Order: sequence, then C-alpha cells, then structure tokens
Amino acid sequence: MNRVVNLPESNSFFMFGARATGKTWLLRKRLPEGSTIFIDLLSPKDYDRYSRSPSSLSELLATLPEHGEFWIVVDEVQKAPALLDVVHLEIEAHRRSAEGVTDERPAKRKVSFALTGSSARKLKRGRANLLAGRALVRNLFPLVHQEFEDSFCLSQVLQWGSLPGIATTESAELRAELLGAYVHTYLKEEILAEQLAREAPPFRKFLECAAQSNGEITNYSSIAREVGVSANTVQSYYQILEDTLLGYRVFPYHRSIRKRQRVGPKMYLFDCGVVRTLLGLQDQAVLPSSYGYGRAFEHFIFLEMYRWSSYNQKNYEFCYLQTKDKLEIDFIIERPGMPLALVEIKSAERVHDQQLRAMRSVQKDFSKAEFFVLCRETQPRMVEGIHILPWQEGLYALGLAR
Repeated sequence: MNRVVNLPESNSFFMFGARATGKTWLLRKRLPEGSTIFIDLLSPKDYDRYSRSPSSLSELLATLPEHGEFWIVVDEVQKAPALLDVVHLEIEAHRRSAEGVTDERPAKRKVSFALTGSSARKLKRGRANLLAGRALVRNLFPLVHQEFEDSFCLSQVLQWGSLPGIATTESAELRAELLGAYVHTYLKEEILAEQLAREAPPFRKFLECAAQSNGEITNYSSIAREVGVSANTVQSYYQILEDTLLGYRVFPYHRSIRKRQRVGPKMYLFDCGVVRTLLGLQDQAVLPSSYGYGRAFEHFIFLEMYRWSSYNQKNYEFCYLQTKDKLEIDFIIERPGMPLALVEIKSAERVHDQQLRAMRSVQKDFSKAEFFVLCRETQPRMVEGIHILPWQEGLYALGLAR
C-alpha cells in the first residue's frame, strides 16, 4: 500500500490523524530503519518513563553517534505534552550548533522529530509547546481511492469505509467486528479518557445523532433535546469532532466570512464505515438507487475532496449553498488562484436534466465560476456550461487528485 501523503525529508513535523489511519505504519515504512528511534506513549513503559521525566529524551539523544542523521518518532505525543518543551530545546540546540553559534551538540549530527497524535486539541487546550513553527504539520486520513490500487471497490468503501486495517480485511464478519470495536472503544471511550468530553452517556448519544445528521444542516437545538444537554454543549461536542479530525464542518456560502457563521453548518464524519456502524447498518449492503446510497456517495466524494485538498496543501475552502427557494448546491469550493467551483454530487449512472435544476438556477449569480457534477457516468460531457464528469475525472478537474 503506497500512501500519497508527502512527508518532509529532513524537517521535524507533527502528524495528526484519527487512530488507525496508519500513522505509525507509515513512519516505519518511510523513515530509515537503522537510524530511527520510536517512542510509543501508548506503551506503559515508555509513557511512564517520559511522562515522569521528559528530560529522558535528552539523555537518549546524548547516546547517539556524533555523526549521521537520525529521526526520533514520538507516538501519541499529546499524552506527554511536556516532552514538546524538550523537543523544542533540542531543535534549537542542534540549529545553533549547525550554524556554528555554539557547540552544544555535535555539529555533524542531525536529529529530526516526527511527532504523531490523534489530536492537537489536548495540546492546544493545555497550552503545550507547539514548537512555534519549527515543525511542519501533516494530517493523515483513511485511504483515498488511489491508495487501494487494484483492490478499490466503491460499494465496499461506501459500506465499510476506508480505515486501512478494515479496508484490507477480507472477512465481512471481521470488518464488522473491527468497526464495532473502533466505534465503542476509541470514539466512545478514549475521547472520554482524554477528558475531551466530560460525561459519557450524553456524548455517546450525541455520536449517534451526529451519524444520523451526517451531511445535513446541523440543528443544534434539536440534537440538544434528543441528547439531553444544552445547545452550547452540542456545539462543543461538534468542536471535539473537528479538533480530533473525526469530522469536518462545511459552512453555508456567503461572501462575508462573518455571515457564514450565522446559519448551521453541515458536519461530515471522517469515514463512511464509522457512520454506518454508529447507525447499526454496517452489515447491510449499500444498494444503488437507494436514498442511503446517494447519501453515502456524497459523503464519500466529499471525503475524497477534503483529503486530497489537505495532502496537496491546496487550502481549499468547502461551503454549501441553499437558495431562497430551498434549492441546494452540495459544495462551493474556493480555490486560491482558480475560479470558484460549484459542485453537485449525483450517484446516478446517468444524470438527467431535472437533476441540474439547482445548478442552472444559480448560473447567472456565479458568472465567473465553474460548474461540475461528479457522478457515476462513464464518459465526460458538457450540458449548458456544466461539466458532467465521472467522479474520478472530476477530482482531477477540480485540481485535487494527482
């Protein structure tokens, strides 16, 4: 499996991503085996050592040879945030030595750090040292379709999602079991263990509601009544999902950034299989032409667009548009240096004229924009200035996939 994310070759970096997206596997594959040291803070031994005495990291570095290039990987660094102060000091000491300012560290030894975590939230809330720009940031997501190579199957991804360990499992029974464990152990327990949400029952209920409303305009008050908490608490729960890369908010489009915040956003959870598991549907096939298939397909395409935007460092901004007549454009994408893109997602194998109604209704208002329909048609075509594309080609046309 060849992951498409580009990692810095010599600069220290953070890598954030939900559990089981393959952060550690990727680093073990990409970084040189003989000169990389792994510190796993999920290991009781490593956690005890480095949480009790962060300076143990400096002691470890002092044992390295004076010549050569070395990587230090710290897995789940948010569990021992004080380590980041030591990392900061070491980066600065090595920089000064390399520049000949001091001889604190051997000038011919270069040490870089790869710091993984399932969330930056705990680090930010605890005012941890985020290295003030001395480390780059990369996010890792479940697989994009190219990473499946020859094994990609759309119906399977819509049903089971694309977490690497689940997508590469052949047994449907084992996939269901693994997804169930992921949802109940990680989503519902570990987030609580990290003290990101204070009470277990409301948050567990909220996750089910978030799955039910996945890809729909969020009604905080309605969800609050169902969960039994305040609307402000529901908003904080959604913020947890976003901060932990478990969900992505899409705000309504308005040229004024401030006014975008006045109407409810949509929230898309980070994996199709996780959504279906929260709904208890993981064992049921997603049938073409069904309502559920259309929703799952839209969810899948958004995740592909979002992941590629991050991997290619495009900084695309995703919004949606609902007109006064209640017609809706799935996504409006602001692409720096490129025209605005209005995108509709249709799961049909043939897009009919009636399905272009919303897009036609706004063409005059977006005269300089480009219009796309990403669907399951097999050949590209143009209808009245609207590009109707097979979804794979659509990702390239939007400037996303490579």
